[in-house]
Amino acid sequence: MLVLCTSCTSNAPVGGSDPEPTEEGLAIYAENPAYWSYNGRPTVLIGGSREDNLFQIDGLEAHLEALSAAGGNYIRNTLSSRDTGNVWAFARNEDGLYDLERFDTAYFNRLQRLLEWTHERDIIVQFEMWDRFDFARDPWLSNPYRPANNINYDTTASGLQDLYPRHPGSNDNPFFFAVPALDSNALVLKYQRKYIDKVLEIALNYGHILYCMDNETNGDPAWGAYWAQYLKEKAAARGKTIFTTEMWDAWDLKDEEHLATFDHPELYDFIDISQNNHNKGQEHWDNLHWVREYIRDGKRPLNHVKIYGAETSRYGSERDALERFWRSLLGGAASIRFHRPPSGLGLSAPVQQSLRAARLLLDSFDLHEAQPDVTSEKLLNRSDNEAFLSYIDGRTYLLYFPDGGAVDLDLTGHEGTARVQWLSILDDRPHWQQAATIAGGKPQPLEVPGSGHWLALVQF
Repeated sequence: MLVLCTSCTSNAPVGGSDPEPTEEGLAIYAENPAYWSYNGRPTVLIGGSREDNLFQIDGLEAHLEALSAAGGNYIRNTLSSRDTGNVWAFARNEDGLYDLERFDTAYFNRLQRLLEWTHERDIIVQFEMWDRFDFARDPWLSNPYRPANNINYDTTASGLQDLYPRHPGSNDNPFFFAVPALDSNALVLKYQRKYIDKVLEIALNYGHILYCMDNETNGDPAWGAYWAQYLKEKAAARGKTIFTTEMWDAWDLKDEEHLATFDHPELYDFIDISQNNHNKGQEHWDNLHWVREYIRDGKRPLNHVKIYGAETSRYGSERDALERFWRSLLGGAASIRFHRPPSGLGLSAPVQQSLRAARLLLDSFDLHEAQPDVTSEKLLNRSDNEAFLSYIDGRTYLLYFPDGGAVDLDLTGHEGTARVQWLSILDDRPHWQQAATIAGGKPQPLEVPGSGHWLALVQF
């Protein structure tokens, strides 16, 4: 049966049946658990999108098509409703108050539409189940869980207040303490679980979803742990395996907040370190590798669902964003997505150029077999942030130059002749330039042909 999204601008049909089964769906790549595989094949997840809660936007299918055409296969989808034109998950009564016992059809039609269209295009979706920004300041005033907005409880029964005027990072709203290990608020938890159950009723039909518990939280880790375990149990009851994580707010990856995911691989199957993308240059690269070393005995995918930076951003420039993307790619990240405007570049022209260049690169260089040169010891005469290297020793070397430059690549011990090809990342039609040759057995100078972002591929 087909169900129409009754409140969407586009009344595209939304199917009510399960999708066609895939060979394996999404999995952690067995041969290198730092990466994902999809339908039995290793994959690197790259993308960019104009909004975080994509299931709520108009023009969704065209946006997904543009992402796919550029080589993208990864989006973020917060289950958020605070933007103009969004719908909330619960239905209203005639008096305009929400009834937390009844769901809004349009909300879940939009969610299923997103999952169908991404499934058709092999685009991986990373959910954020809860977004703290929906639960404080102005967004809380329209939130169905606010006591004044629903018929199901008041402030006395729920323990929730009608105003939380401070930044959500203040953790004033006890909504995020309802779980048994914290406030054990059975009334609020009942409706939280009811909502999550409805989301999973749809989502567990699909095998291309990653599950993050929160958006950049700094709350008590017991909250995210409860929901990660809850989702896993619900999935297991349907014979499904899902992958969960938590996203912490601290920009410093060494902050103890992050230990709740680093130290608990039994609960969190992958790690989202998006907040490292507030950092720049050499520090950004070094932080990524600090995490890789910290979890070396429990290697897991390191996801970056948000790459910050744009000329409209408080968190770095367009150049910062592009550098963060490419350093993360060479550094062994499992996923990398440009954040939405104004804090990120979305799916703008330079993003599409980078995605095309990355796809061309991935056709030529197997990152799943490569090793980042963490200390840059193979790059001689290099200054900080001048060049970065990933290599398959003895065969192939891949270098990223953020803005021109020249370094010496140490080829000592690798005899024979190597081909060198250059790729200008921000070309509308990126391509490998005609190859030159260099001799192995000694350090060889590599000088970028021009300014801007470049890749060099050296193959024996």
